[in-house]
Amino acid sequence: MMFLASLRTRWAGLLGAFVAVALGVALTAAMGLGLASTFSAPEREPVRFAGSPVVVMGQNTLTVPVKRGPNTAHVSKPLAHPHPVDIELLRELRRLGPVRVDGAKRDAVGVNAPVGEVREVVGSRARVLTGADRRLADPEPPARDAEALVAVNSFLGTAGGVSAFVSVFVTASTFAFVVALRRREFGLLRMAGATPGQVRRMLLAESLAVGVAASGVGCVLGAQGAPVLAEALVEAGIAPEWFGIGGAVWPYHLAFWVGVSVAFSGAWIASRRAGRVGPVEALRDASVDTGVMPWSRRIVGGALLAAGVGLLAWTLWSDPSALMKRKTYTTQPMILITAFAALTPLLVRPVLRAVRLPGAIGLLVRENSAASVRRTAAVAAPVLVTVALAGSLLGSAETTGEARAAEARERTGAELVVTGRELGSLSLETAKVDGVKVAAASAATAVFVREEGTALVRSEARAVSDPAAFAAVTRLPVVAGDVRDLDDGSIVVNEEWERRRVGERVDVWLGDGRPARLRIVAVLARGTGDAGAYVTSATAGSAAAVDRVDVGLRDGADRGEVAEALRAAPGAGEGGRSGDGGLRVRSAEEWLADTHPATKPQTRLGLLMLLGIALIYTTISLAGTLLMATSIRGPELRSLRMAGATGGQVRLVVAGEALLAVGVGAVLGLAVTALNLGTLSAGLTRLSVPAGVAVPWEMVGAAAGVCAVVGVGAGVLGVRRRG
Repeated sequence: MMFLASLRTRWAGLLGAFVAVALGVALTAAMGLGLASTFSAPEREPVRFAGSPVVVMGQNTLTVPVKRGPNTAHVSKPLAHPHPVDIELLRELRRLGPVRVDGAKRDAVGVNAPVGEVREVVGSRARVLTGADRRLADPEPPARDAEALVAVNSFLGTAGGVSAFVSVFVTASTFAFVVALRRREFGLLRMAGATPGQVRRMLLAESLAVGVAASGVGCVLGAQGAPVLAEALVEAGIAPEWFGIGGAVWPYHLAFWVGVSVAFSGAWIASRRAGRVGPVEALRDASVDTGVMPWSRRIVGGALLAAGVGLLAWTLWSDPSALMKRKTYTTQPMILITAFAALTPLLVRPVLRAVRLPGAIGLLVRENSAASVRRTAAVAAPVLVTVALAGSLLGSAETTGEARAAEARERTGAELVVTGRELGSLSLETAKVDGVKVAAASAATAVFVREEGTALVRSEARAVSDPAAFAAVTRLPVVAGDVRDLDDGSIVVNEEWERRRVGERVDVWLGDGRPARLRIVAVLARGTGDAGAYVTSATAGSAAAVDRVDVGLRDGADRGEVAEALRAAPGAGEGGRSGDGGLRVRSAEEWLADTHPATKPQTRLGLLMLLGIALIYTTISLAGTLLMATSIRGPELRSLRMAGATGGQVRLVVAGEALLAVGVGAVLGLAVTALNLGTLSAGLTRLSVPAGVAVPWEMVGAAAGVCAVVGVGAGVLGVRRRG
């Protein structure tokens, strides 16, 4: 068959497409295997009360009925302050049999007694756990395992989506370029009598053969790479120590058929155009790139560009806070990247016209690049993807992180911050320290509200001991009311709440599960979503232990001396001054740097891992594209030698063309980055958050630099192979 003979003859030219498909399938399979392993946590034996057949645990969840269409369902949320096993119940349990208590903690106890008798004694005062459910009382219960897997699932879902996008994008463009390089061959086939249908069928058969073989190899590589990916996630702290790859099969099916489909579709689009042109037109088009942007591609690219810009504008207008969410700033750039890539052949020449290169070699480099639009666009495409992803993903994460940090700085009016466990006694002594003007004690808690009758929403909150003192050391973004009016029957909410009018009453559940009807005395701006709610310490209850004291100093007081005095205060204790997790006295700047970093280390590390995978893939595809392009330039390069160019000058021309194509891709990638980060900055401005743009120039420069080195190296290597 003709396509088999073509495969044997042109296997070297198809090698780049084979590598692109195999790597894309390997990425998809590895990410899919990791994602499948996050759907359920492994069963583990109880640890804390392994020797007790029955465990009694205090209530630690709030369960509320909500509407589900015409029916009613019950929704549960973990309490901020779980209930301990009370003393009276503990006495009754000891009458049934031996009771094991874990030190001073009474959140759960082990009981050696018949489960029926224990349930009869406990009733509704606590929870009775047996069998595998005893793990709920462990320091790392199944719920925490599930939470850890949610974080891994989120990362791998994002990474898998980006990896699939990169692999599909680069594979399709590589296959299309492979077909475009053979347009002279198609012209000769047409002149020899081949029909358009025969040309298309030959190309599709080749692409199907390459796609099936490469997808099979990719699945094997994915199976080998998935455990390595899991180990990397564990070492980076993104996944728990027990995380491993399971035995799911569906990722292989998904990756295999995606690889075959992408290879087939990439060749199908190019083959239809190759089959429509006549013999003479195909030969002419093979020599000089003309008509590289059919109207169908212009329409698709324009529609994608309009959709990407329109989606950004709609999100900015309707819900600017969504721009700070990872799912938003991960997915929306993909639409713009695809749009710019589709329009790249149209944008190449305008970008090149703006470039002025010195000397005859510079002029030749620019004109060659402008004449060979397909080659320039094929080289620029993977660079566009890499630079746009590096700028948009890391830039959005850093911009959002810096905005949150700046917002926290604006809201902090204290000069010293004291943190630790159970600082109640110290908070009373702080105001007596010489140099302290005001000290505001507060505790971490939570409030729950049922919104629209259909959802139970948990809001993080602070319980403040003295609202007036707290208002003096904070600068909360109040849009209505006054924080100083907070009392034991009221609450401060933010603009995200369903009920948010001053004077309105709202039904809530407090951090320990008690219901309360509180009056709204102040409303805070939404900001970045970290505003939370505020109640008094009396409202929150005794379970909300003071864990922070914000300190304002008198004029002229020495901050270092006051800090030392606070560390020596009667309520600090010896363990607090030296112990792990005990009292810490820090300046407001140090406390903000520790608790509100511009970008969380795990977030940055995860994004760097993701970008590293994408960079490796795109650079390999970039090298393959340039080697394929150089392999058919023998007559052109020999013409340069015959015109008097030396071997070094020929290599310099090829290297310059590769470098210029990489520059075009970098410019287009920066354009995508500017659109995304500019919209994010506008959204932060709408949210009344200190707005700025953090462009990760180091990562963008590194990505473009790697692409440039690989591009120049592959181009020069291809020239040397041609002799």
